[in-house]
Amino acid sequence: MPVQNTRLAYFCYVFIAFVWGTTYLGIKIAIEAYPPFLMAGARQVVAALLMLPLLFVGARKPIKISGKMLLQNALIGFLMITVGNGVVSWAEATVPSGVAALVCSAMPISVVVLSLFSGNRDRIRPLTLLGMVLGFAGVAVIFRTDVAALGNPKYLLGILALLLATFGWAGGSLLMKRWGNSENPTLDVMLQIFFGGLIMLLLSPTFEHYSGIAWWNPRALLAWGYLVVFGSMLAMLAYKYALKHLPVSFVTSYAYINPLIAVLLGAFFGEPLHIWTLGSFLLIAGGVFLVNKGKNR
Repeated sequence: MPVQNTRLAYFCYVFIAFVWGTTYLGIKIAIEAYPPFLMAGARQVVAALLMLPLLFVGARKPIKISGKMLLQNALIGFLMITVGNGVVSWAEATVPSGVAALVCSAMPISVVVLSLFSGNRDRIRPLTLLGMVLGFAGVAVIFRTDVAALGNPKYLLGILALLLATFGWAGGSLLMKRWGNSENPTLDVMLQIFFGGLIMLLLSPTFEHYSGIAWWNPRALLAWGYLVVFGSMLAMLAYKYALKHLPVSFVTSYAYINPLIAVLLGAFFGEPLHIWTLGSFLLIAGGVFLVNKGKNR
């Protein structure tokens, strides 16, 4: 693999680790004003429409769309966007954003579990498993006080939904890696977020009520706009590029970094930082390093 591709792939990894770490707060703010599926579905569909001009930037060949491509991207979109993103948005109505980040940090473990049953060629090495354990331990340290709240029955349905979301995102990521030989990755991403968002919009009237919605809410609209541009459009393009050039188990380890970003973001808004934060950072950084080293051996 060319060095420049590798460097850009690692840059994309850092980008999604940071941006998706901030989206938990963005989702929490947005769903204060809008129903979760409606908010998340509109976010993805609008992001897909904004990506349309990118399809023609530097295009040297006509855009080809086949039935197989549509089906593949619709399935990836359903798993990653509808289940992986939409269900998280729905769960955050009852689960704190920090706890949501903690549960979703188990997503790389979901990748390993699904890989064992899917015949994936990537070997699961001891260093990779140890790295995932360290990463999850680092996240648990960050939210050590919130972990106790996981036993609260009020959160049970939300927690189960979040666990389902991790497997949805992991399954979609594995399929994206397997079917990632398209000549037009931008088209793939656009179709995935469009289909995933469209399914959420179709589900919204069944599960949500629209009465009393304050459509003009500057704070929620700003959060929603951030989710559209950074959380969906740019981050999904970066994610696909990283998956193309790096192992799935390493790329999905961004989920360990997300909660740390959430804590630092909270500190920016006045929440206190503790010595535990440094310890969690060391555990998470060590976990990501071991995951990467285990895949490269």
